[in-house]
Amino acid sequence: MTEGSLTPDRILDAAEETLTRFGPAKTMVVDVARALGVSHGSVYRHFASKAALRDAVTARWLDRVSAPLEKIVAEDAPATQRLRHWFDRLIAIKRQKVKVEPELFATYLAIFAESRAVVQTHTERLSAQVAAIVADGVARGEFADCDPAATGRAVFHATARFHDPAYAKEWNDPGQDAAFDQLWSLILRGLLADEHRAKLSRRSRTRPAAV
Repeated sequence: MTEGSLTPDRILDAAEETLTRFGPAKTMVVDVARALGVSHGSVYRHFASKAALRDAVTARWLDRVSAPLEKIVAEDAPATQRLRHWFDRLIAIKRQKVKVEPELFATYLAIFAESRAVVQTHTERLSAQVAAIVADGVARGEFADCDPAATGRAVFHATARFHDPAYAKEWNDPGQDAAFDQLWSLILRGLLADEHRAKLSRRSRTRPAAV
């Protein structure tokens, strides 16, 4: 590759591949440059330091998680339905990454501690998406009046066990889905406006018992 054709995305592609191959501890900017066939100075012209390059790689990986969820926020559907869809999708994305990209997932888990600001921005973005759905639910009369931003953060962090990479080893445990359903019932009852909570209670009482 010529230095003239070098772009940030190509550098990030090479950095991701190099990090997966050698691990965060052994990967240097010169390794990324070597994989691209350019000088390390060319990489530094796009990313000022090794830390900046790692942060950019991490941010791009996290964007692959948050971007699909934005579409759910914008859906024209009841807030209760969208909120559950949002969490189901987030959990599915994280589980898929562990299953399909285990080495890459492990690599990112190792460098998250060094990219705390990037990870914080990511979690704030996700919490804001939840808050947007909650705010719409309040406006529609589905959810009780509340502070959407604070509620969004609370709901996001309350469900961390099911989507935070720190708990990834538990995600294949039997009963994870049932545990989330139980937690979700509690969260939903706390969010719903009185009228909708009463409807939920009536449906629960009239639902046939499992045989």
